[in-house]
Amino acid sequence: MRRELVTWSLVVAMVLGGFGFTVLVLNNTVYSAPGFVKSYLDALARQDAAGALEIIGEPDSAEDSSDGTSDALLRRAAMSELTDVTLVTDVETAPGLHTVTFSYVADGKPGRTAFAVQQAGALFGLFPDWEFVDGPLSTMYVTVLGDARFSANDIELVTPTPNDPAGYLVFTPGTYVLNHDTTFLDAEPVTVAVTEAGASVPTALMVQPNALMIEQVQERVNEQLDSCATQQVLMPTGCPFGQSMGNRIITAPLWSITTYPEVSLRAGERSGEWEVPLIPGTAHLVVDVRSLFDGSVSTFDEDVPFSVSYAVGFLPGDELLITARYE
Repeated sequence: MRRELVTWSLVVAMVLGGFGFTVLVLNNTVYSAPGFVKSYLDALARQDAAGALEIIGEPDSAEDSSDGTSDALLRRAAMSELTDVTLVTDVETAPGLHTVTFSYVADGKPGRTAFAVQQAGALFGLFPDWEFVDGPLSTMYVTVLGDARFSANDIELVTPTPNDPAGYLVFTPGTYVLNHDTTFLDAEPVTVAVTEAGASVPTALMVQPNALMIEQVQERVNEQLDSCATQQVLMPTGCPFGQSMGNRIITAPLWSITTYPEVSLRAGERSGEWEVPLIPGTAHLVVDVRSLFDGSVSTFDEDVPFSVSYAVGFLPGDELLITARYE
């Protein structure tokens, strides 16, 4: 009996010792402050948006937050490629409070982020439970100038208020490429690296008319002016040019366009509208006139300068609406 009792005592001691060692190892790895942060970063590396939000403690929803920020980018399709996640430092700044710093490569570019975490109780009374002091979600404030539409990591979005900043929650760390590429408008892509947890990151995207839009506006302007030139009157209706006469005309006025205005485009007063600023052009008029003074006949054969501007908008189906403004 004594031998069996000693044997069982040794077995229990070994089991308890093994369990204690296991608890110690888990507390120093999986259930440590770096282990908690690493689990979040591993979810980002897997592009597991739901898993990352669960670790953060945020609901996995597609609804915008009460403060107007959108969570449209908190999904797999918008997430960066995160590799080479490596612990750099783990500093206990106060009892139960740690600052954990990791390095990584996000979309091919190296980065480093510090996370503040604190102990929030213990699992089964044995394993520390952790939470972020300041959540790792950051807010990217995007101002799109010239249009309300843009894309972020190929996710198509529309800002609620054109030309004003719109907030979008994003995972930290992450890299976000902002762009605009539509039929008549484009923008120089802007790359935003979000590396500070819980940060507010302002950025702007400048949308400009592309070569196709300028070409089509120029063609439409030329067509409108050519149409005006077909009117055989001194003051063509709805046209930027005309010529008054102090003598009587005896032949039909013949108009032609000598110099077409050269189109350039700039943003209008309202988002989504563009304008051609006041530009000069030259028409030419040929008409025979009879002098009211002596009855002699002469030919008016001269250039007639004019100025015109245009408002340019968009119709459904990527059609342009061009309206002349006469000075």
